[in-house]
Amino acid sequence: MAKDNTLNMTEGNTVKLLITFSIPMLIGNIFQQLYNIVDSVVVGKFVGKDALASIGATNSLTFLFFALCNGIGNGGGIVTSQYFGSGDKKNVKRCITNVGYIMLIFPAIVAITAFLAAEGLLVFLHTPEELLSDSITYMRIICCGMLFVSLYNFISSMLRALGDSKTPLYFLIFSCTLNAILDLIFVRGLGLSVAGAGIATIISQFVSAIGSITYAVLTNPYFKLEKEDWKFDKIVTKKAIRVGVPLSLQFALIAVSTMAVQRVVNSFETIIEGVVAAFTATSRIEQLVHMPYQTLSAALSTYTGQNYGARKKDRVQNGLKQGIILMAAFTVIMFVIMQLFGRNIAMIFIKKDEIAVIDMVAKALKINSWFYIFLGLIYTVRGVLNGLGDVFFSIYNGVIEVLGRFTVPFLLTSIPAIGVWGIWWSVGVVWSMAGISAWFRYLYYRKKSVFADMEHVPQ
Repeated sequence: MAKDNTLNMTEGNTVKLLITFSIPMLIGNIFQQLYNIVDSVVVGKFVGKDALASIGATNSLTFLFFALCNGIGNGGGIVTSQYFGSGDKKNVKRCITNVGYIMLIFPAIVAITAFLAAEGLLVFLHTPEELLSDSITYMRIICCGMLFVSLYNFISSMLRALGDSKTPLYFLIFSCTLNAILDLIFVRGLGLSVAGAGIATIISQFVSAIGSITYAVLTNPYFKLEKEDWKFDKIVTKKAIRVGVPLSLQFALIAVSTMAVQRVVNSFETIIEGVVAAFTATSRIEQLVHMPYQTLSAALSTYTGQNYGARKKDRVQNGLKQGIILMAAFTVIMFVIMQLFGRNIAMIFIKKDEIAVIDMVAKALKINSWFYIFLGLIYTVRGVLNGLGDVFFSIYNGVIEVLGRFTVPFLLTSIPAIGVWGIWWSVGVVWSMAGISAWFRYLYYRKKSVFADMEHVPQ
């Protein structure tokens, strides 16, 4: 059973491998996002739009702190996939343990920092006064579960590097179901509002982390570690950090850029009622739209990493080509859904009597859907370049998003004819900037001898 949990992606049909690998991971990613979505639905439906907005006001901050932690784990996964592709079992195991040490210490430091800085950061973001108390409460509770989320994502990235996208799914489905049940108990039953949603989330995340770690140790041969595998390895750790830190910085830069947008959104709340709630609902929906793109990106990262380790240039290039085709097909489907059924989707998150907010969400979804092709391009190219270990791209892509989100929202919302809708138009414009720049980065990288000769494979 353990042997079947790994997948060698250096041989076989590219499309079939990407789809086979992606489907369990897509389901898992959707369930992972359901943690936040269930919180939003339950709070929005049973407490109200202010409580929903309080949760939404923490989005960019929690994303920042989780991103700092998860980048290292993802970087370790990329290096692991390259070792796996080259058949280096010894260094695969050393990657698991040495990255694991980092993922036990670093998230704890980040969580403590985030807990203490929560109030100051939310005030800096101009969080409306009536939302501030609940936002602080929710963020601090979520910080208490940061270690569990980081450990789960670390184990998931390592298993994906070995071609196993199924194991994390089983525990995620269970813990997400548990989260929904606990949300109803704590929020509706006990009346704990946003605090109840936060408590339900961290309990569920704990179950997911412990379950996936235990199962991996019991069933996956690469997690059956010998005494020497636990030793600190300077070379392996350095390589994981070299790839992981730029990923962390990229995610952190993107998070900082979303904070800029959040600040613009918060400034509209006193002028147009329900803007924060609408932005929160839209963000939750967009998280689901991101999921297939993120899944394809992760699949391409593993696929590219393994084939890069095996020095199979043609398969790396074919992976990007097939990935773009799959991305384009999904983009068309989601565009049609958002254009025709955006209002129906909005009503899942918002009370039926809050018509203005529902209309705002529906229009925002229509605006953003015009730019999904660029969003997909970001993820597709990112997956390939990450698998190749292009550490510069991570920072480069993050800087593009920061520049865009710190300028475009302010410029567009200042135009009277656009006004508040500049918030959502700016999202699409920034996606376009990042997507086009990612493609040019790939074209440049493809010409480099590093890619053409497949020289820099972990030894």
